[in-house]
Amino acid sequence: MKRIPSLDGVRAISILLVVLGHLAKSRHAPQIFWEYYADTGVRIFFVISGFLITTILSKEHTRTSTISLRTFYLRRAYRIFPAAVVFILVMVVAYWRELRWYNIAAAFLYVANFDYTRPWIFGHLWSLSVEEQFYFLWPSVLKRWYKHRLAILVGVIALAPVGEAILYLAKVRGGNIGDFPGVAGNLAAGCLLALIADRLPRIKGYAALIMLSAVVLIPLFAANTPVKTLLLVFILSPLLHLSIAGLLLHVVQAPYGFLNWRPVSWLGKISYSLYLWQQPFCSDPALRSGYLALFALAMACLSYYLVELPMLKRREKKVHPPRFSSARAIVSTPAA
Repeated sequence: MKRIPSLDGVRAISILLVVLGHLAKSRHAPQIFWEYYADTGVRIFFVISGFLITTILSKEHTRTSTISLRTFYLRRAYRIFPAAVVFILVMVVAYWRELRWYNIAAAFLYVANFDYTRPWIFGHLWSLSVEEQFYFLWPSVLKRWYKHRLAILVGVIALAPVGEAILYLAKVRGGNIGDFPGVAGNLAAGCLLALIADRLPRIKGYAALIMLSAVVLIPLFAANTPVKTLLLVFILSPLLHLSIAGLLLHVVQAPYGFLNWRPVSWLGKISYSLYLWQQPFCSDPALRSGYLALFALAMACLSYYLVELPMLKRREKKVHPPRFSSARAIVSTPAA
């Protein structure tokens, strides 16, 4: 599949919001990023993930009338596991005394979002765990009930706030209230966009401006009472997710030069490794200097060029090996 325009640029914005948010937590960046926009950066990542994965799976189903779960899981494993395993192993060695065996097990098994005792060094792994669970579940659902894909996604978007409200009213507050099931609606917005993007009209500038205003202003809403929390869960959060999806479609339909500028696109390409490695350098409760973010960038570069890229090249050889054998057999067969 050809590279989707602007996607890496949007990833770059997402990772910058996360990094600035974590730096703000230790007062090395404006507090507005920690209080409001670090979470927005993660929500943007979820919409991108839903959009990209569903686009890939839908194109495969259009070509072959099915979805190869084996191929999908192999490709995701090559993409996700190597960089994450290297990061987790290094952190286990560096922070051995702060970790318990179940923290390490939850990190390796991608269930850190259910480990409410995880230490700060694994704090960001909750979102990676959510994504991995999404990768595990959604392709199977899409393959089994492909004809009902739109109804399933609309149902998830509609019911996710109900589940989130139940957790809130039951005072289940371990970790983030948005981990599950609230994130399901977040991911479903990106999935739904992938399925209906071709049917939607071109998003004009004024509509994009309205959606951008929603993405900027909704995170500022203070849900400090039960009524306001329910308003956020049932109306504002779904509106935020759909606005992010609309903006994503807008910049894909009409690519902005800035989002496709090589340095910005490069930052988006290394965003996965940077998300992994920003934690020890930007989220340390005792962080003394914001310039340590440069070390996070350096480690992300090492992770991307020494781990991610080699494994992606290996993936292309292993998962989709060149099919020359049959052609060679025909060429080498003597004429009758």
